[in-house]
Amino acid sequence: MSEIETPPRAEPAPVPRQSLPGRVLAAVRNTWRGLTSMRTALVLLFLLALAAIPGALLPQRSLNEGKVNDYIANRPTLGSWMDKLELFDVFGSFWFTAVYVLLFISLVGCILPRCVEHAKALRTRPVPAPRNLARLPHHREDRVDETPEELVARLSTQLKGWRLETREGGGRAPREGEITLSAEKGYLRELGNLVFHVSLVGLLVAIAAGKLLGYEGNVIVVANDGPGFCTTSPAVFDSFRAGNTQDGTGMTPLCVRVKDFTADYLDNGQAEMFTSNIAYQAGSDLDTNTWRDSQLQVNHPLRVEGDRVYLQGHGYAPTFTVTFPNGQTRTETLQWQPDDPTTFLSSGAMRFDPPGGMYPDTDERRKNQIAIEGLFAPTAQFHGSLLSSSFPAITDPAVAIDIYKGDTGLDTGNPQSIFSLNTELINQGRLVKQDRVNLKPGESSTLPDGTQVRFDGAVDFVNVQVSHDPAQQWVLVSALTMMAGLLVSLLVKRRRIWARIYPADDSDLDSRRTVVELGGLARTDQAGWGDEFDRLCTRLLTDDPKPDSQENQR
Repeated sequence: MSEIETPPRAEPAPVPRQSLPGRVLAAVRNTWRGLTSMRTALVLLFLLALAAIPGALLPQRSLNEGKVNDYIANRPTLGSWMDKLELFDVFGSFWFTAVYVLLFISLVGCILPRCVEHAKALRTRPVPAPRNLARLPHHREDRVDETPEELVARLSTQLKGWRLETREGGGRAPREGEITLSAEKGYLRELGNLVFHVSLVGLLVAIAAGKLLGYEGNVIVVANDGPGFCTTSPAVFDSFRAGNTQDGTGMTPLCVRVKDFTADYLDNGQAEMFTSNIAYQAGSDLDTNTWRDSQLQVNHPLRVEGDRVYLQGHGYAPTFTVTFPNGQTRTETLQWQPDDPTTFLSSGAMRFDPPGGMYPDTDERRKNQIAIEGLFAPTAQFHGSLLSSSFPAITDPAVAIDIYKGDTGLDTGNPQSIFSLNTELINQGRLVKQDRVNLKPGESSTLPDGTQVRFDGAVDFVNVQVSHDPAQQWVLVSALTMMAGLLVSLLVKRRRIWARIYPADDSDLDSRRTVVELGGLARTDQAGWGDEFDRLCTRLLTDDPKPDSQENQR
């Protein structure tokens, strides 16, 4: 037997290697497709919400730099690393900005193609009827005493508001005189979805624009119809936060003077409402020196010249008068910090410099400065000699103070807290305690050198915030359109109806008898579509020209 020769196997053709530019282009294309997918957008949105958590839990420099410094001082190692990661400036950090920008790009990349596809779908004719309507989830067949042409005309009238398309013939083997009708409805669903996402992008842009172009300043003003403040410089504010494109020199000119302050309390001391009467100048009022009256309440700001003036909080500012041995006096009213938000027991400090010429020698003058530190109670309650407060309203004020004499640090140029004295000066003996006393309005304490310190009472102070956000209205518009788009996308159903109409072939029946098949399909899983299809069939197959109101609304 001769051996059969096996033909040699053909070697597989080598796969052509893609060039380097082609591989780079493919990588960029795949990266873009992944970034602009809806799944990526949802992941980035979750990461943005997750990244905002440290900004809510940790102190932020833009709000209170002092708390940030204390946090780092109490945790030197951990605080230093957290500061390097910008956890104390979350919303301005590089990583939060990166997530924000990627989310914006992802949403835009998702939305634009969908908008194009939706525009094409609106111009596309409704799809032809399937060959076998009986296979659809909803199907009905019936006979009516109308010709196919009359039935088509009536169905077209009954389906007012639907996108309609009439075709001759249809199916695998078209019957003689067969007419198909295609109807679609619910395109508002996709439009609402697109409006929601476009509004989300608009909301992100508006928030970013507000952070870039806006500014916000807080200032404490004593409510005794004093000079008030004008927004001429960031220096007039106790704390100021400017946008990345603002340096504080282009603020809207505005002057505010606080006339008074009123707080309404319940019997248990809970605050019910804060009200402050103010006078302000803005725009042309500054040229004519015209003051306009207004009223501030919680969540009811003054809106003027694109700015908003809020009433943020309040407290008390005690007044002390120091009479020096030569008979000259110094009077000062300064806000004290509320330590107890329920009873408004407050703490603070004051520093008094002797009158000019009283001590020609500078060192001698520094040794005779007066400082006061202690507690203020709007409604005094004594436990022996210890002072506390029983009610937040100023009904029976009193103070418990320590009086010091010496170098208060006013001439050093170093920043000092207005609520406490420098303990280093006390420990070094440069500031010596002279007396500890409890005082009510009109009462005084006399020091060994004849200096008299008198407590004159207290007035209210208010914390006023001036906020400028040129994109605030767009944030509101975007939020409203987001809600509207979301409601439309949830309530509207995308559905299709097909009708196949042809003459009946029964010879014993009247020639006007016509067979009609109806099939329905919902593009999305929607509860209630079966009931709606049954109602629609009943309406279409009966000679009732009144359209169903619920169906024609969407």
